[in-house]
Formats: sequence, structure tokens, C-alpha cells
Amino acid sequence: MRLVKIGIASVNTTVGAFQANTDRVLDLARKMAADDVTLGVFPEQVIAGYPAEDLVQWQGFIDHQWPELERFAKETASLPLVSILGVAVALQGVRLNCAAVVAGGKVLGLVPKEKLPTYNVFYEGRTFGHGQPGMAESHRGVPLGDYLFQFDFGTLAPEVCEDIWSADGPMRRRAYSGGELVVNLSASPFRLGFWETRRELIATRASDHQVTIAYANAVGSNDGLIFDGGGFVNQNGRHVLETPRFQQGFSSAVVDLDRTLRLRTENTTWRVDREDWVTAGGRKVPTLDCTQAVKTQRQKLTYPVPAHRSFFLPAPDTRRTARVALCEDILDALSLGVGDYFEKTRAFKLFGIALSGGRDSLLTLLIAHRYAKRARPDNPGSLIQAFYMPSPYSSQQTRDAAETIARELGVPFQVVSIEEAFEREKAAAQTMLGEAKLTPITEQNIQARIRAQRMWNWSNSCGGLFLQTGNMSEKSVGYTTIGGDLMGALAVIANVPKTVVMYLLDYLQETTGYEGIRKVLAKPAGPELAHDQVGEEELMPFPILDACFYLHAGEKLTPSEMRTALTAMFPEVDADRLGGYVDRFVRLFHQSIYKWVQAPLSLHIGNLDLDRERALQLPVVTGAAWLRGA
Repeated sequence: MRLVKIGIASVNTTVGAFQANTDRVLDLARKMAADDVTLGVFPEQVIAGYPAEDLVQWQGFIDHQWPELERFAKETASLPLVSILGVAVALQGVRLNCAAVVAGGKVLGLVPKEKLPTYNVFYEGRTFGHGQPGMAESHRGVPLGDYLFQFDFGTLAPEVCEDIWSADGPMRRRAYSGGELVVNLSASPFRLGFWETRRELIATRASDHQVTIAYANAVGSNDGLIFDGGGFVNQNGRHVLETPRFQQGFSSAVVDLDRTLRLRTENTTWRVDREDWVTAGGRKVPTLDCTQAVKTQRQKLTYPVPAHRSFFLPAPDTRRTARVALCEDILDALSLGVGDYFEKTRAFKLFGIALSGGRDSLLTLLIAHRYAKRARPDNPGSLIQAFYMPSPYSSQQTRDAAETIARELGVPFQVVSIEEAFEREKAAAQTMLGEAKLTPITEQNIQARIRAQRMWNWSNSCGGLFLQTGNMSEKSVGYTTIGGDLMGALAVIANVPKTVVMYLLDYLQETTGYEGIRKVLAKPAGPELAHDQVGEEELMPFPILDACFYLHAGEKLTPSEMRTALTAMFPEVDADRLGGYVDRFVRLFHQSIYKWVQAPLSLHIGNLDLDRERALQLPVVTGAAWLRGA
């Protein structure tokens, strides 16, 4: 048996905080060594933080990383541990995103990332250069390129993030060249439902290439990207370890690398494929002999037996229901995003929320409070200030709901009427218009803008983080006010559809029993900027609105294709009415793009986000003729 204990770390980094990031890695490396870990695996770009985006174009940003990598090597020199961690280097004018192999006080090698994603939220092709098959360079006297690394316990094949997502990635040639343990360093953002996709992909790659895979992912949030952490160890298709998500730390598992080689001998398909690769002229990846760099201590390791002591019977089922998994993942992701933005910017002292007594601001409050309970468990409410700013159209019902939930959460609550300011601003606007009259929509927008201005004034004076509370569905059709409810420093639920907002609130009401949530849900959703406003009456039923958004923005269907799909989805709704909803959605969607680009930074939880700098990049100025009759 060749027993190896693999430690998988999730590290919460801040972009550019090189020393602090390295300190976190050092702390975990020492804890791993104390736990008899043989191989410590850390995330992509863990020294610099991810995503650094165009900061990598600054030579100083690159230069500051190497001394920290050397410091890590020096301070772990006495540990019987091999560590692999992410770093960026500059080579002949090219920036490379690398996995650094460290042991015995030295940086033994650098393996650059080959597959550079430039889609969705990623822009790596703009900033980094590609690693290449057969690459053999040197950086500061350290081998840099397409290498394997031989230690006293086995042969490692390092790679970085996207390399594992390509069927044409480096894993195939490295496995055929003798790599047994593939180590993937990742910074893969949280996306709804993506955890299972990662899990299945890693199992597939481990089975296809007959390797053991150790996968480590970043955790935390930088700007609007949220990283859920979590990692895997998978041996030749069998899951060995899944690590916790949404928290910094490490988990470990023991594998027998002799099992990986034995399974190769049994798998005739793998052997034949390798023979064909060699015959076709496949270039063998060279192996660097690192057996003298460190002597690992594996005497205490025991054979990996199932905790339930059966190789044939299933382990106890600890999986969450689909409902719990969806809700808890979203809530964990958004509270992590809010909290890291609050802490890492170092610009704010508390959160500020304009409570309307409606669903969106309620969910935003509950997300901020979820973070606050972790940051200040003894008094979470002290981190949040809630305001209720009634106008002539505000109801006693929404005021009571807002006051109730603030009291239940222990959040300071203040009522500041905008009625006088509303009347003054209407009069001033009317003076400017002369003969023309204020439109009803202008009267509504005045209220929203007064509230936003007051929140900004409060924020400027007390260092408060003004949270924007709008949802994705209403944002997609411009059901929001520039200079008003579209404003804020951070948009918490701007990428959460309205139907999901309501689903989350139902879940939270069931699990917490808060009376304030029940009171909010008892009233139809509406902005209360005019008499008896109901959002679904002014727009369309929210399930249909969200379906329109998904089909048009996500699946890229034309209006005629959308009508066909919606007829199948909502057969109880008259076809002509559905057609009207489609036409209305498409018109409002394309007219509202100019609003999105003025919205604040938002937290990302899916592939379909309304953020021109991240996911859905649409021109502001465009003709709509192609949509007519389509």
C-alpha cells in the first residue's frame, strides 16, 4: 500500500492582500502538517486573490507575489508536507497563472494554466498567457512548464481550474505519462446547482483517465463574485471526500495510490487508449525527481475504511432535500457576498436598509442579518440600521410588517416620513415644467429618489453600507427608478428572480417563524408609489415574467419561439394574452438596458445575471427591427 493523506483547503483571500493571504495559507499548512497530511492543496491564485482582473497588468502586482511564495516555502521548510498553491508569474512579457509545487523549503516547479476561460464572468484570455504542451521554461531558476513531480509517495500532476473542464485538457497526456494524482487548484464561482455538476465532472475525469483527483476551490467573495469553496478527492471515479462549503478551512482523506495503479492494469480500455496515444506520437510529459526534497511521514496513516464499516452497504443518507439545498445555498452565498464586501472594503461601519414592508427589502434585511449573526453573534442587530420612509401611499399594513420584523431581529428601526419633501419636490418639478403636467410615473419616481437621497446622506455621514434591494425580474423590465430604488452601494438580490425571492421568504417563514415575514407575505407585492399598486397587475404574473426572462435572455429565443414555449408551460392562460405578455416583456427588456449599466455592483449566483460587466453583455444602443415578427 502507498497511503497518502490529502488535505484540501478552502481559503478566503482578498485581491492584492499578498501577506494576509499567505498568512492564511501558512496557518492551514501548519494545521495540515499537525494532522499528518502528506499533500496540501490550496486554491488558484491564493497568494494574489482572485479575480485580479487587469491588476495583473501592473508589474508590481506580479512582483509582490514571488517573495510571498518564497516566504511560504521558507516557513514550511521543516514540515513533512508537499504543498501546491496558486501564484501568478511574469515570463518574457507574458503573465502566467500557475500552480506552484513547494516542499522542503523550496519552490520545486511551476505549472501554468492552459485553458483560459473568457466567457460569462471570466476574462482570463485578456490578461494571462496560455501554458502549452511540452512547455519547458525557467523562472527565477525554477522549472516552469508541462511537468510531473515525483515524490516518495507517488507522481503528481498539477493543473489549474479550467484545465479540468476541457476534455482536451492536460490531464490525459499527464496520466498517460505516469501521473497518478492530479491536483487541480480552482477559483470557481458559486452558481446555482453547479455543485453537483462539479462533483460529476470530477468523477468522470478521474474515471476516464484512471487517476486520483484532488480538487481545491476558493471560498469568499471579491467584488460581486462569490466562491463557495468546497473540494473533492476522487479516486478513479469513486468519491472519497467532499469538503464543507462557504467556510474557510481544510478537510483531509487517506487514499491508497497503489489502488489507482491497480485499476489501470484492470482497465483494458485505458491501456489500449494509452497504447494508441503512444503509437500516434503522443509526447510524454517529463517528470521532475523531487524525492530528495522532502521525506514525508506516512507511518501513522491507516487504511481508508468506510465510517459505517461496510464495503457493500450504503452509508447513511445525509443529503438535504432539493428545497433546503436550494434555499440554504442561495442564502449562504448571498450572506457571504454581503459580509465579505462589508469587511474587505474596510469603508463601512454598519449596514443601512430602506425597509418598505415589501418582499425585496425584507429578504435583503434577512440576508444582511444572516451575516451579522456570524460576525456579531451576541448582538447582530447592532450592525444594521433600518429605515421606513412613508409617503401618502404607504399603508399601515406595510409599516406594521417592517416594524415587526425589525423588532424580531433586534434591528434599530426609524420612521422618517417623506410626505413634506414629496410635496415640495412635486411643486418644484411642476415649476420647471411650466404648462406641462407631471406624469403619474414621475410622481412615483420622485418618492423613490427622495428615499435614495436620504439613504445616501445617511451613508455619507455615518459610514453606512447602503444596500440596494431590487430583484432581477423587475430590473430586467425597468420596473425601477434611476436615482431611486435602483441606487445603492451593493445590490444584494439584483440577480435573484422574483419567484425565487418569494420562494426564499416562504422557506424562511417556515424555518424561523418570524411574524414579520408572515405580515409581509399577507399583502400582494407592490411598490406603494400610487394607490392600490400591485406589481403583477402592472407587469404580468411573476411566474410568466421569470419564464420570459429565462427564455429570451437565457435561451436566446425570439418572441415567436417564446410564445410557443410559454403556451406549453402555461396552457391555462389564453394564447393571445401570453403573446401580449411576450411582446410587453421583450419591449421593456430592450428599452431598459440603459438602466442596468447605471445599477450598483451586484452579487452573482448564476449564469444569467444582469450585469454588463460580467455575464449578459448587451449593447445599450441597438435597433429592435430584428425582433418584430420574430
